[in-house]
Amino acid sequence: MRVLYLNLDRGIPVLGDKGGSVHVRSVVTALTRLGHDVTLLCSRAGSGNAPPPGRLIELPVAVTPEDLLAEAMRLGLFPAALDDPQTRREVTLLAHDHALPRRIEAALAAADMRPDLVYERHALFHIAGIAVAALLGVPRILEVNAPLAVEQERYRGLVLRDLAVAREESSWRAADLAVAVSQDMHRHLRAASVAERQILVAPNGVDTALFRPDPQAGARVRRSHRLGDDPVIGFVGSFKAWHGVEMLIETICRLRGNWQRLRLLAVGAGPLLAAAQERAAALGLAEAAVFTGAVPHDAVPAYLAATDFTVAPYPGRDGFYFSPLKIVESLAAGRAVVAPAIGQITALIEHGTTGLLYPPGDATACEDAIRRLLTEPQLCARLGAQAAQRAQAAWDWTAVIGNVTAHPAARRPPVADAAA
Repeated sequence: MRVLYLNLDRGIPVLGDKGGSVHVRSVVTALTRLGHDVTLLCSRAGSGNAPPPGRLIELPVAVTPEDLLAEAMRLGLFPAALDDPQTRREVTLLAHDHALPRRIEAALAAADMRPDLVYERHALFHIAGIAVAALLGVPRILEVNAPLAVEQERYRGLVLRDLAVAREESSWRAADLAVAVSQDMHRHLRAASVAERQILVAPNGVDTALFRPDPQAGARVRRSHRLGDDPVIGFVGSFKAWHGVEMLIETICRLRGNWQRLRLLAVGAGPLLAAAQERAAALGLAEAAVFTGAVPHDAVPAYLAATDFTVAPYPGRDGFYFSPLKIVESLAAGRAVVAPAIGQITALIEHGTTGLLYPPGDATACEDAIRRLLTEPQLCARLGAQAAQRAQAAWDWTAVIGNVTAHPAARRPPVADAAA
């Protein structure tokens, strides 16, 4: 099939280091490996990693002051409302989305590309994919990784909340197939009146050709960061409020009373990275904790191989709708994972077989699980080996995406005269 993949969220640069960026490249790569001709159209290409296979077309946000004012008038807003930076950002997104169907149509014509399928990553305020699929007369798969209106309001602020929710839910309902990354996300879709027949739950996968046990690569990372043969706990991910890194730092501080050579290898960037570094220094861990910052995604397996095991210390919270990439990547790299028994994590980690689970929000139980793996290195190694086997068999991206594209909703015949 000829697949048009839409990533209209400018906050997820295709070539960036964010989990969303990795997800986009992984899905496009899997589609290509399945033999599909893929055109990836995005609002922001970014930089830092190699592009996925296929065509890459960037249609950046190009909103003039006149466009912004016209959009505000369509929304019934007074021009003065645009003086508020948050409102201005949201109206800019809406104006961008308003122009996208025409811009996408022109870009496809210039590339002489006629898709058989639109595969879209859900983005806040964006409904252009509905119009594009209708114009082309082809099915539309919508990949839903989060209830973005809820997330935006909770963590970053949202002025046009009712409009964001309305557009989000209309986008979900208009999909021929809505791909939910977790059972909790499935519940959000059903609550928005998306029909059960329109939903497929498909947790995130992993590139098993890239993520696999590699002791030699791990040894190189240990040498470059002077980790020696010290016990090393790994954290890989973004430094954001819902990742719980501060709890892990405090736990390591307590454990160093018995394991004075214990080290933390923290890989990733984010708004709370500086705060995490400051907290580690305040607890006397300046030498024990290594913060690498963002690294290219194809380098992450070597950093995982340099750890004894990893910890995903998500705090306890209701509505855990994530399907954490960093967990399946750690498992595929042959590293046991310590994590809370919450949401989709309980389907990724089998307690005592591929990692250790603890009650959400229980810092003492998390510390006990870490202590157990430090005390029982043979158990740690066995869990890691079993984790790699499980990931190779169950979570390869190509198999995950193959199941999505094989769904009957993705195979609806095109409407011949859709563009007429």
